[in-house]
Amino acid sequence: MDLATFLVQCLNAVQYGLLLFLVASGLTLIFGIMGVINLAHGSFYMIGAYMAFALSPLFGDQFILQLIVGVMLAALFGFVLEWIFFSFLYQRDHLQQVLMTYSLILVFEECRSLLMGNEVHGVKLPPWLSGGFALGDLMTYPVYNLFSSAACLVVAVALYFVVNRTRLGMMIRAGASNRDMVRGLGINIRLLYRIVFAAGVALAALAGMIAAPSSSVYPGMGGQVLIICFVVVVIGGVGSISGALLASLLVGFVDTFGKVFFAQYSGVGIYVLMALILIWRPEGLKSKGY
Repeated sequence: MDLATFLVQCLNAVQYGLLLFLVASGLTLIFGIMGVINLAHGSFYMIGAYMAFALSPLFGDQFILQLIVGVMLAALFGFVLEWIFFSFLYQRDHLQQVLMTYSLILVFEECRSLLMGNEVHGVKLPPWLSGGFALGDLMTYPVYNLFSSAACLVVAVALYFVVNRTRLGMMIRAGASNRDMVRGLGINIRLLYRIVFAAGVALAALAGMIAAPSSSVYPGMGGQVLIICFVVVVIGGVGSISGALLASLLVGFVDTFGKVFFAQYSGVGIYVLMALILIWRPEGLKSKGY
């Protein structure tokens, strides 16, 4: 492998890992803070991808505006969804959470089929992100992939700042540690959870919107990313944002270079990584921290 190929694979691994982080960070927030096992989280990624497909003709070259509008719509959808369904799950056992969130997967898939059909769709790249730059004499790397990585990094930094440096983040962390004490201090814990859930949905949908132009939009795409994101959450540590980021990048590199060097066994690599991490640190890379 020459240097240019190695750099391309490293960039691909970072891009994939950062996209995983957007989905996994929302999942670890909902799971670690609210205590809800949300099997429908991958569907929010799918909804974001189909939202990009639906909004693309309306916004044309205004791709950043399209992302902002999509995130706002996804957050509103998550806020309403938590109010109608998830607010009743906090005192229920995990089996009921699994059954209800799995039923939501079926509902979302049927709605997707009725509204968008079962065909594979593509999302057109905006012209200002459709080029590439040279890596070596023979290889080029798409500008959009760099934009994708940069956008994910911006969101990761903003998320870390909100959770660790703001009053809202302080309330979120306190609610994760002792919700009864937070309620006793006069904080509306239900509204707080609703905001956390809306943020988790928006993060997953944003990942789907960013991924849509560089890959196809197709039925069942949420199920594939959900499994990988649960692996990320387990490796990083449940409820840890920084752990999710570190685990996402590890999974990205293992998966990308596994396909390069061990193509036949590449699907096993991330699960071997998870097993090794759990043997070494059963609580994950970051035990209950943000």
